Amino acid sequence: MKNLTKFAGLGALGASIFASLPLWAQEATTEAAAPVMDKGDVSWMMTSTVLVLFMTLPGLALFYGGLVRSKNMLSVLMQTTLIACMVMVIWVVYGYSVTFGGGTSPYWGGFGKLFLAGVTPDSMAATFSAGYVIPEYLFIAFQMTFAAITPALIIGAFAERVKFSAVLLFSALWVTLVYFPVAHMVWDVSGLIFVMGAIDFAGGTVVHINAGIAALVACLVIGKRVGFGKENMAPHSMVMTMIGASMLWVGWFGFNVGSNLEANGGATLAMINTFIATAAATLAWSLFEAVQRGKASMLGAASGMVAGLVAITPACGTVGPIGAIALGIIAAAACYFFVTVVKNKLKYDDSLDVFGVHGVGGIIGAILTGVFSAGSLGGVKGDDYSIAAQVWIQIEAVAITLVWSGVVSFVLFKLVDMIVGLRVDADSERQGLDLSSHGEQAYHG
Repeated sequence: MKNLTKFAGLGALGASIFASLPLWAQEATTEAAAPVMDKGDVSWMMTSTVLVLFMTLPGLALFYGGLVRSKNMLSVLMQTTLIACMVMVIWVVYGYSVTFGGGTSPYWGGFGKLFLAGVTPDSMAATFSAGYVIPEYLFIAFQMTFAAITPALIIGAFAERVKFSAVLLFSALWVTLVYFPVAHMVWDVSGLIFVMGAIDFAGGTVVHINAGIAALVACLVIGKRVGFGKENMAPHSMVMTMIGASMLWVGWFGFNVGSNLEANGGATLAMINTFIATAAATLAWSLFEAVQRGKASMLGAASGMVAGLVAITPACGTVGPIGAIALGIIAAAACYFFVTVVKNKLKYDDSLDVFGVHGVGGIIGAILTGVFSAGSLGGVKGDDYSIAAQVWIQIEAVAITLVWSGVVSFVLFKLVDMIVGLRVDADSERQGLDLSSHGEQAYHG
């Protein structure tokens, strides 16, 4: 009897356990469905954010600074620094909101997050994996570094001849009316180009084509430097340029690999592609130069390096390593031809070849992303992927960016010219912007 009571008690316990299993299952399902913030993802994204800043300061500043004449070195450093700092503040005040503010417009994100309203250390942003998130402040900071470098790219087109006040005013207006809308169109889920299905993993359209076409417009509106085509305007320090280019390459891993938003296999694909496309483009440019001129230059190697980085940017997360090599070589060939032949024939003064490298390289990279993303060519896209259909979407995305940025940039340059004037006077230009605009010199003696 005692044993029967014991078994009855065990039976009751077993019944209660089985009865509670659905509740446990429900709790387990709820836990599994809760968004996961992985500390590895967060650590990598914090590192990536700092790397993109490193691209700008000191990377881009030194790259451009070495390419100008010594009397304009500090002006380039100052313009790059102040543009980056100004855009960071603008981004927090309203840039993030009008880019990623949660609106449903295909062209802008609305005012829902002005001054980062509603954002706290506990608010999260989605990644590309369902159920995985990163802190929203981290996403904001990462995207902020993209916004900061893009207008700074443009200054290479009009280096050595534009007023400091005009540079800052144009940059503030340009990020507001060009960068933020294009970034929303490409990267926000409600954006026009995103909905079209265009592939732009890390900013081929948003950053490089966007800045590249604005740079071409700048050359045409502002005009040539005093003495262009008559005086020696060779770079004053290829050492500085090489240091800057190398910093750009290192920082670009934050740019490309960080755009994966997670530390996983997709990030490693972007990483190897950022290595190999850049290496192939650098080799290709040097080879083209050696064949044509008999000598390969450091300037050419640095130019090829940047061309490869630009071209792989939209493609780095979807093409395979062999496709990345091909893309780097093709981009180097196109940019080399444009810089050495087309620019000289058209005789416009793109001081540091911003359009020839960022614009042309960005266009090549964006369009060929549609080709090399195919699984049959080593990319990640499956059997139902159509190269022709995707290439057409890529061309449409490129065209929209060219028209939007080109037209608005033209209007903004004209507006800034009316307000503060674009160019310094001829005497100030001959003296150099370091002294005439900033009252200091990079070098003494």
